[in-house]
Amino acid sequence: MKIAVSELIVRFMENLGIDHIFGMPGAHILPVYDSLYHSSIQTVLAKHEQGASFMAGGYARATGKISACITTAGPGATNLVTGVANAYVDQQPMLIITGETSTHIFGKGGLQESSGEGGSIDQCALFSSITQYTKLVERTDYFANVLNRVAKILLSDNSGPVLLSFPFNIQKEMVDESILEQISTSRNKRYHQQHDILAANELLTMIQAASAPVIVAGNGCILSGAQQAVADLSEQLGIPVTSSLKGKGVVSEHSDLSLGSLGVTSYSGAYHYILEQADLIIFLGAGFNERTSYVWNEDLLKNKKIAQIDNNSEQLEKVFKADLAILGDINVIIKTVNVSLRSLINADEQEKQRQTIAATVHAYRTKENGQSGSEIAQLGSRFPLVELFFAELEQQFPEKLMVFDDNIIFAQNFFHVSSDNRYFPNSGVSSLGHAIPAAIGAGFASKKQGDNYHVFAVLGDGGFQMCCMEIMTAVNYQIPMTIVMFNNSTMGLIRKNQFQQYEERYIDCDFVNPDYELLSRSFGINYHTVSNADEMQGLLAKFDYKESINLIEIMIDKDVFPGYVSRR
Repeated sequence: MKIAVSELIVRFMENLGIDHIFGMPGAHILPVYDSLYHSSIQTVLAKHEQGASFMAGGYARATGKISACITTAGPGATNLVTGVANAYVDQQPMLIITGETSTHIFGKGGLQESSGEGGSIDQCALFSSITQYTKLVERTDYFANVLNRVAKILLSDNSGPVLLSFPFNIQKEMVDESILEQISTSRNKRYHQQHDILAANELLTMIQAASAPVIVAGNGCILSGAQQAVADLSEQLGIPVTSSLKGKGVVSEHSDLSLGSLGVTSYSGAYHYILEQADLIIFLGAGFNERTSYVWNEDLLKNKKIAQIDNNSEQLEKVFKADLAILGDINVIIKTVNVSLRSLINADEQEKQRQTIAATVHAYRTKENGQSGSEIAQLGSRFPLVELFFAELEQQFPEKLMVFDDNIIFAQNFFHVSSDNRYFPNSGVSSLGHAIPAAIGAGFASKKQGDNYHVFAVLGDGGFQMCCMEIMTAVNYQIPMTIVMFNNSTMGLIRKNQFQQYEERYIDCDFVNPDYELLSRSFGINYHTVSNADEMQGLLAKFDYKESINLIEIMIDKDVFPGYVSRR
């Protein structure tokens, strides 16, 4: 049976398990949109293509499933770039479908043409460095090969964005539907291999030889579903756990073995504990990037044994030499270690050791340490309303909470993420304007799955003005969410740097804000402002989180800054 290419594209997406696609229609992609009309895939009309790509990214982060976005040629595609770049750095499985002018006018200056011919922009070249695969599909005789490659990338453990661009006339060509039978859209089965057992034994030997091991848990633990395995390992041997920013909550930060988040903007005590106590650092799916490594501070790893597990070979020993580097599934390997441990440890002796270690961890997380605790106290004294907000958030939502955060430093220090909540910092390329559309994407996932997560977007007023139009997308589709905006009428990070490093020569950081109460009213959403501690008390109990969209504006002083100094 013959079907249009546009119909085959839609059925391919359905076979991949895609159930939402975020974007904006345009003339050159309308055949695909028309084929989506009768599809099970829900189309979501964003207000800007960048918002669509951020929504798709938020959907992928919340579900771990393949997400999708769709736009027309030219500006529709170019507007996706930042969100796609963000997904590329975060290795999010994202399928991007774009239109193109018909092939017979390539090079003639067609409206919005981006074929790269005749002086037009070259869309494939533009996206080639921020996707794992980009293809302008000009013929259908190799279509099955292209789609097989796309599926293999999107279904892999180390996935990323893939972009397919279809000329208008190609979308309308008729092809045999049997092409779909030539495409594999199933994930490869994982088998427990002898390699995993040997790797687990090597890791266990290193742990037993250490007197003060520390686990650094990253996002790789979440992607592999290893949270419980890591928590079990920590509890069995009394091993303290710190996390990268993206790994917050791998082990509940309420645990007495949690050192909080490791990083240059963190005052958790993890840095000092590792520096002064640890003799073995176990990196589990954690990159040693600029933020986590304190700008690659060599003292952090000096005179310590290092073990590293990652399922991405490019991450192994990328910035440091490991004594043991294991390419494999974190969940499988740590579970294997845990099984071996049960027959080796004495429960009574282990509990005594655990209590001793927990007491030491507590000292490093409080003022007893004399440094980390006082730093957090100083940050809280500078931003009391922010600290109160996160305390209220933890109390109101001990579970079923998703937070998309563009601000980072406040949540990193004030928000203790439980293992029943989920925290999504603005990682990737760290773009302003990310939190609201990403949270909307996650909201679609939560609504579809009926898992009743409460979705929050946390950001500053500068970032808010880059993406606030997407609030209407949430309104249009009745996606409940709560937006928390810190208002200081300035680009806070820029003003801080100009204060600390440029002798207070402030330029292009301050701005005038709109009346956010009136803006909220125009959107038809709830609004509340907080300017003192009394207004914060019981604030979060006032809202309906199951049905409504809420904006909370928290006032902070633009001339008060976090104490850390950026090293550039």
